[in-house]
Amino acid sequence: MPRHHSKCSNSSSISHFLLLPLADTRQLQLLHFCLLLGISLAALLGNGLIISAVACGHHLHTPMFFFLLNLALTDLGSICTTVPKAMHNSLWDTRNISYTGCATQVFFFLFFMSAEYSLLTIMCYDRYMSICKPLHYGTLLGSRACAHMAAAAWTSAFLNALLHTANTFSLPLCQGNALGQFFCEIPPILKLSCLNSHRRELGILAVSMCLVFGCFVFIVFSYVQIFRAVLGIHSEQGRHKAFSTCLPHLAVLSLLVITGIFSYLKPPSMSSPSLDLALSLLYSVVPPTLNPLIYSLRNQELKVAVRTLMTGWFRKH
Repeated sequence: MPRHHSKCSNSSSISHFLLLPLADTRQLQLLHFCLLLGISLAALLGNGLIISAVACGHHLHTPMFFFLLNLALTDLGSICTTVPKAMHNSLWDTRNISYTGCATQVFFFLFFMSAEYSLLTIMCYDRYMSICKPLHYGTLLGSRACAHMAAAAWTSAFLNALLHTANTFSLPLCQGNALGQFFCEIPPILKLSCLNSHRRELGILAVSMCLVFGCFVFIVFSYVQIFRAVLGIHSEQGRHKAFSTCLPHLAVLSLLVITGIFSYLKPPSMSSPSLDLALSLLYSVVPPTLNPLIYSLRNQELKVAVRTLMTGWFRKH
């Protein structure tokens, strides 16, 4: 049972949180464990193959694939942040997560999700330069510039995660310790805070949302220009090649943004434990699993590199 506090207490007085169970019966818990195991193995295999193919394939050492490698690293990180604890809880029929473990989970989930969104924005800029400004592509997106942009994405994600995590876990909590989520996330923790004590966090969230919205506007503007340029290409083969590099990025971005926005901005009247759980699985587990599939299906160069990598591995073994 959740422990309730009659007065506002310091967060450190709570030694653990209670996560939302994925199922009530033992059979369903074991079924969820098997499903999560399959999903995590698929995510690890798919992203691992992309990282290996890009790292080993010298012809893939281009800006687009460099950023794709970084994106695969964020997907691996995010799936390893949320799923193992959920699998452990389903297997051992428990809901507990320690206070430190919860703070760590919040930090790394924010870190990898922020890095993914930043990298998707940079990848949009890469596609824009490649299609709309091809003559300046090699000059503006050299290896040093790509390294600097990737470093900026990871650094800004680290600072964003650190700021939110430190601020959230400095708030006094007086609404028990039961989280309505299967992993630790800021909104459920804010619901446990004392009245008006989470205004500071909401202010920081507002700043972050402004940055997210700014990136979103940039992405929309870039894709308007990209599609105008692509439709102006007379060669059908040229249009197909341009679309084959843009559509996977657009699909991955749409999956992440639509599920995340709907989950966070849906009206309270639509909120229910089962719907919230389904949405949280959509934006935290599904994108890292589907991203490798989306990219490998549409990108011929990547398909060939992955096939070559797997053929070489099977020959050795």
